[in-house]
Amino acid sequence: MAEIRPFTGIRPDKAKAQDIAALPYDVYNSAEAREVVKDHPLSFLRIDRAETQFPEGVDIYSDQVYQKAHDLLWGMVESGEFIQDESPCYYIYALTMNGRTQTGIAAVASIDDYENGIIKKHENTRAEKERDRIRHVDTCDAQTGPIFLAYRASADINEVIAQVQKAQDPEYDFVAEDGVRHAVWVISAKEQIEQIRQAFSAMDSIYIADGHHRAASAVKVGLKRRAENPSHTGKEEYNYFLSVLFPDEQLAIMDYNRVVRDLHGMEADAFLNKVSEIFDVAEMDREDPHPQQKGEIAMYLNEVWYRLMIRDKDRNPDPVEGLDVSLLQNLLLDPVLGIKDPKTDDRIDFVGGIRGMEELEKRCHEDGKVAFAMYPTSIGELFAVADANRLMPPKSTWFEPKLRSGIFIHSLSGERDDLQDE
Repeated sequence: MAEIRPFTGIRPDKAKAQDIAALPYDVYNSAEAREVVKDHPLSFLRIDRAETQFPEGVDIYSDQVYQKAHDLLWGMVESGEFIQDESPCYYIYALTMNGRTQTGIAAVASIDDYENGIIKKHENTRAEKERDRIRHVDTCDAQTGPIFLAYRASADINEVIAQVQKAQDPEYDFVAEDGVRHAVWVISAKEQIEQIRQAFSAMDSIYIADGHHRAASAVKVGLKRRAENPSHTGKEEYNYFLSVLFPDEQLAIMDYNRVVRDLHGMEADAFLNKVSEIFDVAEMDREDPHPQQKGEIAMYLNEVWYRLMIRDKDRNPDPVEGLDVSLLQNLLLDPVLGIKDPKTDDRIDFVGGIRGMEELEKRCHEDGKVAFAMYPTSIGELFAVADANRLMPPKSTWFEPKLRSGIFIHSLSGERDDLQDE
């Protein structure tokens, strides 16, 4: 059963939370990170991307960069810019974007649950992408970016959240530059903590929604420290990793769209004829070309939006092969456009739905020939793939809004008192 624990969070001084909170490190390249830090000197990005503290050209994977991240973090703790709660707490974290709110629980999850499959994955990870965060977490002696987890909604957890939000003002409540509102409440009452812990312990599955590489890195640091600690007891903080868990009923996945640079030697008319042999095709007559249902794909070709409907004979009950992104790949991108492996083929690019349909049109005017807008993968489809111990095709899901780094930090040092009776 899932072990989702409270923790003694390190978090910003209330007056500085808005200035410190930052989008995840991997949203930016190094040059973009430098610009953000230049304009926002307290941004947590200066810790997550500590190369910003050195002249351009520094080896971003050098020892001095990771050590700088450590020194900045713990210097802010010493100066009081970060505070630490005195006892383990859960934290309510609510994000509101475009009028829709999703409310999660910030907590720590067990690395054993990750290892034994209670915390389920739907993506592969790459070792080279893990190495950077492994060194960052290990050197900082803390996890600084939470993993985005999902669970099947629980009435008991919803009850505690409602109680706390009714009884308390939020500890933090601010609107970031991108218009997303972030609000945090602290859950410190023992009865409420126990109710949440018991609710999670009754669950046999928790799902990684976003942050597979951060999760794998955090787990590998914990396993490394176990191996290095001859007096390991299981109570150490490194046995847990920082997470925010959201109920499935509140999550919305956005579309993850495709742009292809050429038509594999075909003229546009010949390509459209090929597409019409595979899908039911019609020109769009509506102002918004977004697909409206599963099985519908919008295609932009030669300044025209087309509606492609997957035919009944091609639909597939398999949790992976039946995904719209899989059907597009297997019916069209591979056999017609020659894109065998979308992970490695530089003729295809992926555009998050947050950028809108206009971005697909723009890309086709710049460096693409055809774009495909997808109907979003559902959270139920994600759960089904993970439950089957399968993997989704690359770029199947895009989650918004993004969790901020720097609001919650989990120190890896010390042992847990709340495990003494178990």
